[in-house]
Amino acid sequence: MKRSAFLLMGVLTLMAGTAFGQQRTDEECIRAVADNILKQPVTQFVGVKTKVTYNSTKEIPKGEDVTFKSPLSEWHYSNGVLDMSMINLGKYLNESKYIDYAKNHVSFGFANYEYFKNTFRNDRKHWHWPFGQLWNTKELDDCGAMGAAVINVYQLDAKKEYKAYIDTAAEHIMYGQVRLQDGTLCRTFPREMTVWADDVYMSVSFLSQMGKLTGDAKYFDEAAKQIIQIADYLWCPEKQLFYHCYYTDLKRNGVAFWGRANGWLTVSMAMLLEVMPENHPKRAELIALLEKQIVGVSRYQNGNGMWNQLLDKPESYDESSVTAMYVYGIAKGVNNKWIDADYARIALAGWDAMKKDQITEDGHFKNVCVGTGITDDLPFYYNRPVGENEKHGLGLIIDTGIEIMKLKKQLAK
Repeated sequence: MKRSAFLLMGVLTLMAGTAFGQQRTDEECIRAVADNILKQPVTQFVGVKTKVTYNSTKEIPKGEDVTFKSPLSEWHYSNGVLDMSMINLGKYLNESKYIDYAKNHVSFGFANYEYFKNTFRNDRKHWHWPFGQLWNTKELDDCGAMGAAVINVYQLDAKKEYKAYIDTAAEHIMYGQVRLQDGTLCRTFPREMTVWADDVYMSVSFLSQMGKLTGDAKYFDEAAKQIIQIADYLWCPEKQLFYHCYYTDLKRNGVAFWGRANGWLTVSMAMLLEVMPENHPKRAELIALLEKQIVGVSRYQNGNGMWNQLLDKPESYDESSVTAMYVYGIAKGVNNKWIDADYARIALAGWDAMKKDQITEDGHFKNVCVGTGITDDLPFYYNRPVGENEKHGLGLIIDTGIEIMKLKKQLAK
């Protein structure tokens, strides 16, 4: 019997759990999540006080304070992750409705942002008003993942305003964002010149797609540089995990091995390796780094298949977004033969846990930590709220499901 067939048989025994897990296929689970997203209004505003719904800025009365009808309409990095995942799902299933979701979201932003830019730019923080992050490219969060999503949409609908935005984002990420002396991207808040694990994804998501779009090696070079250098600042040899941050003024790391921060490195490496030229000089080093991280974090997987909010703290809660990230990275690594097929068992155990307990029958993804900054007290991380259908997890679980479906087909051969 082939080893791949043996692996699949072993994993299938893990899938005899709840009735829900038995009743739905992997595709049905991911369709439930994606179809639930399609039900939410991605192109509407609502009055903060009046609660009146508006379909475009043309309908908003002068002076009316509005917000998005749904957080899925925002111009936030999590929306970029979601847009790209919906395009990936549409291509995998050959169904345009998922691709149209991303196209409509991006189009809605460009059709309406001038209203907020011209009316409120001078007296509101750029993230307060809808689409503020679209016209103000101040941080990687503003334009990294959403910029990558715009690239994906531009390849399907080549509008000149999309290209102008892409070029602006590229200029900021390559030359505008603050850096350490060695060129490592960093942030100026809440402490000066702080390196965040999150910023691997905030930069590499865009740089990888820009390299794919243009074929220019400088984007692949920069993406590889950021992964390797940020990893060097954050890696803990004793724990075999990445710290959430590094303080350059204090010359020390933070205190937390936060799950999703570690996961961003996994996702970023997989995203870059997928589009990086086979002969790129840093490719082998990146694959070795990905495998090193997978080996390290596999030691912290719980018996139920999940990983924790704080990876080295088993008393912290099971957290779904980091579990999805590791399942995605491992499955993608096996699918592309970057890592050995034996690692598939780790991914499939994690997928089984999420499929049975974290994806509801109506397509909600449970137990995803909300957005999280950096602090030096572990109780902050322990006590971060979780949400059902929290926006930070939706794109991740869709991409994870796609890779799992591919993996099971490969193992069944």
